[in-house]
Amino acid sequence: MGQYIEILGTIVGLAYLWLEYKASIYLWIAGIIMPAIYLFVYYDAGLYADFGINIYYLAIALYGWVAWKTGFSITGKQSEKKELPITHMPKSAVFKAVVAYIAAQLLIAWILIEYTDSTVPWADSFTTALSIVGMWMLARKYLEQWWVWCVVDIASCGLYIYKGLNFTAALYMLYAIIAIFGYFKWKRIMNSHEQ
Repeated sequence: MGQYIEILGTIVGLAYLWLEYKASIYLWIAGIIMPAIYLFVYYDAGLYADFGINIYYLAIALYGWVAWKTGFSITGKQSEKKELPITHMPKSAVFKAVVAYIAAQLLIAWILIEYTDSTVPWADSFTTALSIVGMWMLARKYLEQWWVWCVVDIASCGLYIYKGLNFTAALYMLYAIIAIFGYFKWKRIMNSHEQ
């Protein structure tokens, strides 16, 4: 049964990736379904940080839907356009994102080491902490989120092969490849809106 759930998650993940590549707001619908499926997959595999981040993914999918649709940000500011545009990540946000990543990685690794039987606490916390930052960047429609996902996807692929989640590993390798193309697609979209 577990393998069938993993395959279903992979199929939804492919739909999510296609919608993200197209910069379609409907990616957030798949962004709600996919983590709900992967809650079961990751818990069963003992990837507790990945399990936990899928709860975050559910919440950020709701935020992302609202932000993309209305231009609303968590600070309460709205963009001048109703729909949130693709932009470069502001330099002021980069430092905050790095600090958030480091704090999240250390906290998640500590929790995994102290309170779980995780066999891969540092690798699991690395991909999880970086994914937290990547999802926030995606919700804000920052172009550079694609490079964060490239790193996460490659690291996750290795982790999932190690844990025997071969379908999920294949999905994440595809994610890494598509992330490169996604960056250039979003850059073209961003440049066309700036003209």
